[in-house]
Amino acid sequence: MDRKKLVLLLGALIIAIGTAFAARSMFAGGAAPDAEAAAVATGPRVLVAKRALTAGTIITADALGFQPWPKELVQDAYFIDGEADMNKLLGTVVRFPITAGEPVTQGALVAPGDRGFLAAALGPGMRAVTVPVSATTGVAGFVFAGDRVDLVLTQQIDGENGTAPLRAAETVLRNLRVLATDQTVEKTVDENGKTQVTEFRTVTLEVTPKIAEKIAVAQTIGTISLALRSIADSQSELERAVAAGDVQIPAGATPEQEERILKAAMARPLDKGTTFVTGGDVSRFQRTTMPPKNGGQQQAAPAPAPAPAPRAARSESSGEAPVYKGPSVRVTRGKETTETPVSTKVGAVLSSQSSGVRRAGQTLPGAGATVVF
Repeated sequence: MDRKKLVLLLGALIIAIGTAFAARSMFAGGAAPDAEAAAVATGPRVLVAKRALTAGTIITADALGFQPWPKELVQDAYFIDGEADMNKLLGTVVRFPITAGEPVTQGALVAPGDRGFLAAALGPGMRAVTVPVSATTGVAGFVFAGDRVDLVLTQQIDGENGTAPLRAAETVLRNLRVLATDQTVEKTVDENGKTQVTEFRTVTLEVTPKIAEKIAVAQTIGTISLALRSIADSQSELERAVAAGDVQIPAGATPEQEERILKAAMARPLDKGTTFVTGGDVSRFQRTTMPPKNGGQQQAAPAPAPAPAPRAARSESSGEAPVYKGPSVRVTRGKETTETPVSTKVGAVLSSQSSGVRRAGQTLPGAGATVVF
């Protein structure tokens, strides 16, 4: 290749590189103002969901937030910053699903006291049951709507005949969501914004129909206590459920479907894998097993009534027949006849022998003994 062609080739290459850089700068410069203009707020701040909210979600402070919104897209049903009080929305329940970043409308939330509030707080197929608690069985009031608790049943099983009773505590249900305490579904705060802990007498829980039946029976057996669960327990329970195969994720599921399945599994109340403790596990002076209902002794079968002792037979000379009172042997010596009682076995043998003698038309040899049966 001669020198002239080489110079032309290098010149064309330099021109192409310069053109590419010029085009890139032109496109980048044109797009930056548009992106910057889109980020700048031009309308009022409306209330939007910070994360995806499913139906029945109880609103907390981290669920909603104000965000600038184009003025021409603002509707009357939106909550506008400066006009709506965020604190009044805490404790309300989502009526239908809201995606992340979507404006929250006034019809999407149900406030406590509104018609259908509790029904909106329930998930599909779930039920609401109320259990009585006290300061000791209700975690001293440190349970609020949205928390998750376990139910512990304490009972005493009595025996008979003065045997020591069995005292036992059993965690019968786990991972139950608290819907309300008394008639309150939100935290009470003071003038400084700090949460106030108050005692309550009832707790309303979200359960399945089968678990609702179990709770109704448990209240008649013994005392029900609440055990507050840690937030981190839900993730560990989910990992155990996935490892055990209780949670099935279909093949080819999208990340959104997979997340929805896992969230539903984390919110599911559990009535299996329960644990228990007996009095013997706490104190060596308590029982560890069920007390016998009959005092540990089996009722003996009633003994057969003894056969009455036969009375002495009268002499044959008296003309009266001897009275039979049980197995006996009547012996006649000369003019004197006596009747001697025998045991049941001997009487049976003698009876069979007597029958044979009678059938043969024979008499007993010797002292002329006869058999009475």
